[in-house]
Amino acid sequence: MAKKSASGSKKAQRVGKPSAVVDTRVIYCGDNLDQLKKFPEGCVDLIYIDPPFNSNRNYEVFWGETKEKRAFKDRHASTQAYIEFMRPRCVELARVLKKAGSFYYHCDWHASHYVKIMLDQIFSENQFQNEIVWKRTSGHSDSSTCGRAHDTILLYTKSNTFTWNRQYQPYDRDYVESHYRRKDSKGRIYRTDNLTAMGLSGGGYEYEWNGVTKIWRLPKEKMQELHDNDRIHYTKSGTAEYIRYLDEMPGIPLQDLWDDIAPINSQAAERLGYPTQKPLALLDRIVKASSNENDIVLDAFCGCGTALVAAENLGRQWIGIDVSPTACRVMAKRLRDVCHLREDEKLWRIGRGFIVRDLPWSEKQLRKIPPFEFENWAVIALGGIPNKAQVGDMGIDGRIYPVSATPKKKKGELDFMDLWYPIQVKQKDKVGRPDIDSFEAVMMREDRTKGFFVSFDYSSDAINEIQAFFKKTGKSIIALTVKDILEEQIAHKLA
Repeated sequence: MAKKSASGSKKAQRVGKPSAVVDTRVIYCGDNLDQLKKFPEGCVDLIYIDPPFNSNRNYEVFWGETKEKRAFKDRHASTQAYIEFMRPRCVELARVLKKAGSFYYHCDWHASHYVKIMLDQIFSENQFQNEIVWKRTSGHSDSSTCGRAHDTILLYTKSNTFTWNRQYQPYDRDYVESHYRRKDSKGRIYRTDNLTAMGLSGGGYEYEWNGVTKIWRLPKEKMQELHDNDRIHYTKSGTAEYIRYLDEMPGIPLQDLWDDIAPINSQAAERLGYPTQKPLALLDRIVKASSNENDIVLDAFCGCGTALVAAENLGRQWIGIDVSPTACRVMAKRLRDVCHLREDEKLWRIGRGFIVRDLPWSEKQLRKIPPFEFENWAVIALGGIPNKAQVGDMGIDGRIYPVSATPKKKKGELDFMDLWYPIQVKQKDKVGRPDIDSFEAVMMREDRTKGFFVSFDYSSDAINEIQAFFKKTGKSIIALTVKDILEEQIAHKLA
């Protein structure tokens, strides 16, 4: 049976390490299977995962970048290979889940039925609680079939005693119009409920009220209290009915069809450009329903970190794991910008900050990661925004929008920022003059007063050309090395 308990929305005040057995407020960069094996058994209260679907299509990943599709496309040769990839990870996730914990697996139509069979084998069929259908789009044009407009979220629990905080969905408009048809003198909309005990098991209270003798649900003193508080509506025959105001009703108890949470669209304020990004409201609901304050929430495929943001905002502890260094940096930036957390080892040790572990921080490691990862790492490290598309980027890998940016008249994402600086990134041991010449052409074409270049080092010819370009045009190229970024020696250059 569900273990019901109150769950507030205010952040819990934490002091010191919140768990004696596992570190929280940590983002791990690497294969989740390797990391999960290091976790002790039964240490997590809630798990949500949204792994890459076995979809046979290429997700275009961060900000539409086709170069990074390796990390997000369907790279599984078959459904069997996908299940074989997920099975050991789900076994480990089940192991680290507490006995009163809940496990949510977010998937779509491509493999949901195979995933359920796998999870039945791991958790047992009896621990399957819900197949939640989330309507992720209002319409989808599929030429030869019905439009595929929903995702599936499979909910399993570790035992029959689990945390469940009842959530509510808004009433359907037709229901409101058909049931809440009355309005009081103040304009409040309400419906009425029967106050007689007719058909009520356990009997009632027989007495005269307002000239009508009936068996009432409430004792006379309670009826008087309702009357005094203007909570009784009287029919023409004098029968008393209880007034239920619409604005006091919580809504419909949560069902397994979620059609009230909109997906991330191009105009959404929370949109990061991550193609499979889920809305914060979706994760808020899951975290609220299946955990309490200071419980530990784990997302082992955390992408851009929506589950972590939800957990932090709701006063939970959290752990994130992702194989992509870029994703981990995006998560860290989001936690800093949205949750106002500081990425700081000392603060983390006293329960106030967070940390990212196992990122390729050394120059040696950064030389080995794929070029698209290196580009994203550099741009994000500078506080910039990577391009929407790498193909045809015209020599620009990202943009920095300073605080002094001014509005533009034309509409569109980030078009309101008139002032921006281009970023060019080269994963080269030593950038030469030809590379600088190309970036100078970008600066002139875009009419930018300042630009940033990132590489491991620069030739003397490259440095001389940067200086000559400034003398000739007054436009500055800030040459940053990877060492500058790693050692955080860039503040004076970014001014």
